[in-house]
Amino acid sequence: MARIAGLDLPKNKNIWIALTYIYGIGNSLSSAILEEAGIAYTRKVEELKEDELAIIRKIIENKYKVGGDLKKDEKTNIKRLIDTNSYRGLRHKKGLPVRGQRTHTNARTRKGPRRQTVGGLKKKELKK
Repeated sequence: MARIAGLDLPKNKNIWIALTYIYGIGNSLSSAILEEAGIAYTRKVEELKEDELAIIRKIIENKYKVGGDLKKDEKTNIKRLIDTNSYRGLRHKKGLPVRGQRTHTNARTRKGPRRQTVGGLKKKELKK
């Protein structure tokens, strides 16, 4: 079983796709890792030998921050922004879009579902 960065990789996938299952590794980083390791992109995870997996593990551990370490760093960066009361930190704190998107309409992913207005509730109750 191929286990890299604390994650079991799916056996029947190509290695360049399987590496993207690790948090912090995308398509371009996956291909760069395989290029450095000298492994073909189209090889399946179950076909890899243990020494090839060890090379991939070593490259990821030495050069890149992935998984839990990356998530922890992201959380501390956001906490720092909130603690310093920067504009971005206040937006994180309020649960609003951080990167300048409009909020008059849209932004439902960040703001959550619409709240029922008080006036709308009174009108419905009068109709009953």
